[in-house]
Amino acid sequence: MTKTIKAAFFALAVPVALNAGLVIAAGDSSRGQTIATQGNGAGALACSMCHGPDGKGNDAAGFPNIAGLNAQYMSKQLHDYAKGTRKNPIMQPFASALSDEDIQTVTTYYQNLGSQTTAVTHQTADPDNQGEWLAMRGDWDNVIPACNQCHGPNGMGVGKSFPALAGQHSSYLKAQLNAWRRGTRDNDPNQLMKVIAERLSDKQISVIADYYAKLPGQLAARSNEKESR
Repeated sequence: MTKTIKAAFFALAVPVALNAGLVIAAGDSSRGQTIATQGNGAGALACSMCHGPDGKGNDAAGFPNIAGLNAQYMSKQLHDYAKGTRKNPIMQPFASALSDEDIQTVTTYYQNLGSQTTAVTHQTADPDNQGEWLAMRGDWDNVIPACNQCHGPNGMGVGKSFPALAGQHSSYLKAQLNAWRRGTRDNDPNQLMKVIAERLSDKQISVIADYYAKLPGQLAARSNEKESR
């Protein structure tokens, strides 16, 4: 069974296109910006009220960073909120007030704000850094694949099913992993995250969330250090 699960994760990750820096042409960008900053005039409030003027959210309040996320991924989440297949008392009425066109334009707008990191990988993972080790190598003793296996190098995101993790707020990542573990969130493909989250310890959830939250800053610091040599 272990070999089967491992093979499934490898097969999923390989063929899917990376989403960093992609620009979706569909939709009216000015309309998307209006919804993001002012609402849609039909019951949906401005996204910026919770996610901030730059889409980077609020760690303390638990509002996720949505700047640069894949538009198709965000579109699915909004439709799931509206249908109730992803439950959130704040997002459900907001998503329900958006038309299909509204969802297309506002998600395109946020994707075009730019991704959190680039596809630059480390050659080795530090075994003393548990978050980095889980991200790059996983924990196969407990049948937990590397997060980057599905979410891409440096957690930059892969296609419409695997969102970017790098730069996402630690509080939000922890909340989602715990939601999958409890079964209160189950709208991911083939319930892959439920299986993984149930095998993660509380400490592993904490260190992997903190790792990805801090990763863009760490990569920038390493890049600056190389340039200064």
